Amino acid sequence: MRYYSTNNPEHKVSLEEAVVKGLASDQGLYMPEKIPSLSKELIEQFSEMSFQEIGYRVMGALFSEDLTEKQIRDLVDHTLVFDAPIVEVEEGVYSLELFHGPTLAFKDFGARFCSKLMSLLLTDSEKKVRVLVATSGDTGSAVANGFLGVKGVEVIILFPKGKVSELQEKQFTTLGQNITALEVDGVFDDCQRMVKQAFLDEELNQSLLLTSANSINIARWIPQALYYFYAYSRLPKNGKKSAFAVPSGNFGNIAAGILAQKMGLPIDHFVAATNVNKVVPEFLNGESFKAMPSIATISNSMDVGNPSNFPRLLALYDNSEELLKSHVTGYYYSDEETKKVMQEVKTKGYTLDPHGAVGYLGLKNFMKNYPDYQGVFLETAHPGKFRDVVEETLDEKVVLPERLEAFMVGVKKSEPLANDYSAFKDFLKSLED
Repeated sequence: MRYYSTNNPEHKVSLEEAVVKGLASDQGLYMPEKIPSLSKELIEQFSEMSFQEIGYRVMGALFSEDLTEKQIRDLVDHTLVFDAPIVEVEEGVYSLELFHGPTLAFKDFGARFCSKLMSLLLTDSEKKVRVLVATSGDTGSAVANGFLGVKGVEVIILFPKGKVSELQEKQFTTLGQNITALEVDGVFDDCQRMVKQAFLDEELNQSLLLTSANSINIARWIPQALYYFYAYSRLPKNGKKSAFAVPSGNFGNIAAGILAQKMGLPIDHFVAATNVNKVVPEFLNGESFKAMPSIATISNSMDVGNPSNFPRLLALYDNSEELLKSHVTGYYYSDEETKKVMQEVKTKGYTLDPHGAVGYLGLKNFMKNYPDYQGVFLETAHPGKFRDVVEETLDEKVVLPERLEAFMVGVKKSEPLANDYSAFKDFLKSLED
């Protein structure tokens, strides 16, 4: 299959180029030239299949032109080594728990798939690949752990100083080996801007093979569609319509859900829920899209003022703003509203992290207006990853899983970086082979 740039549909490349380059030369995001459709009969059979069996069929439909059946099975088996259960929080409201992977965040799915696919595509390459990653929290830890020790790949993570939780930092600053962390004196959008600039720097790209493992890369983005198929297959078949509410920052996660819908998954509506970084909800509610400086919140992984995947949302709806707005409803919430609902849901016996809480709020708001729906909100990270906020809000201790505790004993290793592209470029040039 060929992949086109959202900035120029005539610019088309192979799977290998789309994955290895990450971002098109015209700064567009790559999209599959055609979206395969799965039959209604097959999707109905998913309720009898395992997560892996669903994965073989979904990824097979997307990648069979470029990968062998064995490679697709290896990719899925490497990616889906942990569960993504749906848990009923209250009648008709389900949490899709995406935090059962190695770093306890939804990005483990995409990061594991991306690292495996990249290693398959670069088997014969003699040149070292530098994976550049901007993170507001969970992307850094997922990518670092997904690529840790991968031969021929060096990961460079940019993160905003003082704006990532201690536990998130520990998950990517204590690993060493082929992982380097750069602590930027700025906000996430600054990190993201510098990474994009590096991809477009002709001088750098002549001497270094640079790629991305952020959700701008199709190898990180596309596999996230898998857990939407799985979650839907486990929902009660009671004749009700279904809505999926996605806590959103860069909007890759919800775009993956829409990709699943375009492949035939009968999700009836999506809810894009954000914190006060409300660019997309305001657009969905009638305002023009206008990037803004990001604002720090307790749901820091969503502190994004210029979401990279917004062009994908439009591309999935044939660049029709009207179609997008008719299929996706947007809401945004303050830290105070987020904390309040965390406390309320705790009385129901369920602990939300600040991001899942935003998703839950969005779903509940939508269902007030559409009571004939059942709904799923994505719980994108384990509450322990945001222990300080959760403990303060709920006034109780959060017990960390053993694999999270293990990160806390590591020693942080990071290099300071000025909020200046020339400083980042100088760092990258020092890596030239």
